[in-house]
Amino acid sequence: LLHHQCHALAPPSPSNTRRDFLESTVSTIAATTAAAAAITTSFPNLSNAVEVEGSSLSSSSLPLASSSQPLSLPPLGLGAWAWGDSIFWKYDKKNDDELKEVFDYALSKNLAFFDTAELYGLGRSEELLGKFRKEACATKEDEEKVIIASKFAALPWRTKREDVVKACKASVKRLGGQPIDLYQIHFPNAWSNEDYWDGLADAYDQGLVKSVGVSNYGVDALRACHAKLSERGIKLATNQIQMSLLYRWPIENGLLDACKELDVKVLSYSPLALGFLTGKYDRNNLPSGPRSKIGEQLFDNEDGSYERLLEVMRDVAGKHDDAPMSQVAINWAIAKGTIPIPGARNIRQVKQNLSTLDWSLTAEEEKLLDDASAKVTGFVTPDKNPFPRKDVNTGLAMYDS
Repeated sequence: LLHHQCHALAPPSPSNTRRDFLESTVSTIAATTAAAAAITTSFPNLSNAVEVEGSSLSSSSLPLASSSQPLSLPPLGLGAWAWGDSIFWKYDKKNDDELKEVFDYALSKNLAFFDTAELYGLGRSEELLGKFRKEACATKEDEEKVIIASKFAALPWRTKREDVVKACKASVKRLGGQPIDLYQIHFPNAWSNEDYWDGLADAYDQGLVKSVGVSNYGVDALRACHAKLSERGIKLATNQIQMSLLYRWPIENGLLDACKELDVKVLSYSPLALGFLTGKYDRNNLPSGPRSKIGEQLFDNEDGSYERLLEVMRDVAGKHDDAPMSQVAINWAIAKGTIPIPGARNIRQVKQNLSTLDWSLTAEEEKLLDDASAKVTGFVTPDKNPFPRKDVNTGLAMYDS
């Protein structure tokens, strides 16, 4: 089943620890484009790894969500994939104080919107966010300034609506016992997708979450889920999708337009294209780990269009007090009507990311970036991503970009 979903699987290295082995697998399934690269897996062990402590939490013991107000989000969030992921992002527990600084700074700027998932560090990301919120928020008013989105992993052996509720309760516990502001299906499964939508609605009705969304859903799946939830009087709040100057597919295939039509907010993940839109890397200086393969592919196929895009980004940045190139990339995603959620692992990164809101692109600058980015080849394409294209039982197209 995992072979069907993730394409290429390899046996674990004898030198790896069991936790490294499990985390490598889960991180890969959860990953954006780069995680479609080589992974290691063991079906029963991974199943055990995801069934984390807290799944027996009773909803009667929680401070249930009492409001049906529409989800209100700031124009920019922060992704917490790296907060616990030691395989892809080289997480080290000794750096938790730096992550706490990131949290506190975002809160001080009233931009404490964090996106996490049960798969990120096998729950470690959620645990850290729950811990930081408890330490930083002395009052209910303070707590309400923090917005946390998390995600359910639609793994092959999870086939029932109850699986969504069970996982949601575990996430609530790791996050400190508060209802989750936004709970999303992380990616499509090859089956049982409609059951997941019922599970989202059940979690909402039980007061475990304040709003619900999906992630990595294509146009047809988006419309079907939106209609299903509407039958129960629940709004589909968001669709979290990959989108950047190096990954424009949602613009070109109509997915972004469909979200706007249905009034579904778009959270754009990987707006910096795994760091390749920061100007930090070149052919002789690639990132470590799985991202190096993405870089090799990008530069092997380079025909001058990628460097031209970077030049345009530098020119735009220069017109805005020599802003970092990352801010150009993030502002482009904002200009497209999305809410970008770039990652941040230290105080420098979070300050740089949130300062993006100090300026915006002109219409002319946006067009220059559009024209340059449309010509780039070599970055990951949708067919390289590990998500199932269709629900084998219903025939519904689930993923397109």
